[in-house]
Amino acid sequence: CIISIIHMCMLTVGPPENIEVTPGEGSLIIRFSSPFDIADASTAFFWYYVHYWEKGGLQQARACPFRSNSISLDNLKPFRVYCLQVQAQLLWNKSNIFRLGHLSNTSCYETMADASTELQQVILISVGTFSLLSVLAGACFFLVLKYRGLIKYWFHTPPSIPLQIEEYLKDPTQPILEVLDKDSSPKDDVWDSVSIISFPEKEQEDVLQTL
Repeated sequence: CIISIIHMCMLTVGPPENIEVTPGEGSLIIRFSSPFDIADASTAFFWYYVHYWEKGGLQQARACPFRSNSISLDNLKPFRVYCLQVQAQLLWNKSNIFRLGHLSNTSCYETMADASTELQQVILISVGTFSLLSVLAGACFFLVLKYRGLIKYWFHTPPSIPLQIEEYLKDPTQPILEVLDKDSSPKDDVWDSVSIISFPEKEQEDVLQTL
């Protein structure tokens, strides 16, 4: 019996093996296997601890001891990176002797967003996009008002060459005056018509008296 107790006290317990971590919505689900198999589960068993902390932070937390080979760390911040280590503790039922095992290697994982966080992101993206479009529309309107003369000049149709000049450019041997007079039809002079109305002397006197 004494030899058995000495053997248990000198036993080295390694860290849990085959650690797998699945990120969830504000949580981390951890699965692992025991450091070694126990032949008689009625004589000894393992307790497990998980030490975790936010990457870059100083405060470290430890989950309550548990006997299962899996645990879920809940109520974590979404989109944050958490680092963790798993530790096993071997306990003997009859002698109340325990051996604390080594910590596993540190591994870090990023949590996922929950439903409320995703909704907040959608709202923020929508508001940001609308604000950006409003600013761009206002800037374009201001530029149009400021440089409307230049814009009008850019989009203005360039003046066309008269047909007479264009024909002259095609055939420079023609006299320019003849080209300009070509296809020009003489216009009739416009005269104002004047009507002369004469009144008898008696009617003129009546008109003057009326005035």
